[in-house]
Amino acid sequence: MKASETERLNNNKKKAADKKKQDKKEPELEEVRKLALEVIERLKKEYPEASCTLEYEKAWQLLVSVRLAAQCTDARVDQITPLLYAKFPTVKALAEADPDDIEEIVKPCGLGHSKARDISRCMRVLHLEYNDQVPETFDEILALPGVGRKSANLIMGDVFGKPAIVTDTHCIRLTNLIGLVDGIKEPAKVEKALWKIVPPEEGNDLCHRFVLHGRAVCAARHPRCEICCLRDICRHGKETLGGKLKLK
Repeated sequence: MKASETERLNNNKKKAADKKKQDKKEPELEEVRKLALEVIERLKKEYPEASCTLEYEKAWQLLVSVRLAAQCTDARVDQITPLLYAKFPTVKALAEADPDDIEEIVKPCGLGHSKARDISRCMRVLHLEYNDQVPETFDEILALPGVGRKSANLIMGDVFGKPAIVTDTHCIRLTNLIGLVDGIKEPAKVEKALWKIVPPEEGNDLCHRFVLHGRAVCAARHPRCEICCLRDICRHGKETLGGKLKLK
């Protein structure tokens, strides 16, 4: 048999194997989509109000808060930002501020040096290139200093009302426990997986509800599966309770 013929047969076998694998994945993906829709509906009932837990009035302030929230609690951030805005009340003021002065205020949030410099650089870009406004496209926001995909998605969803999936620690932890994703820890990969199963218009609010549920019930150290509204559909809940508890 000629080499070209062998190669053609191998390619055909590979295509057939790939198609078989894809055919197997489709029903599995559909089941996860159904699970996602059920999770969305139950969390909506449990937490009717879904909003960002960081306090802000203007879009640029949310950018500042999200940067400060890295490895820091939202509660601590909300204590610090009023102090920061009292001294630097505008984008222009922060853009022109000495980073050391910013750091002096934000250091209780941890990583004060890097956060202060990111905030300074970001505000300079907003001031010099965007007339003190936050740009409205995902790629432009992502290109701002100190802004990652999580922050960019949060701005797109909360400020501009666009489809967004914010893969913070609560989202990553709960989606793995529930079974919406399987052993995926990287934020970008979790985001990609969720886009396939979550309706675009539901993504942003769902992620806010994951935060609320993660704090109220599904705590990282001791998930309270026995009182969880998802316990009969959550993979971890069913494993933990052994199917003994059912929803009323």
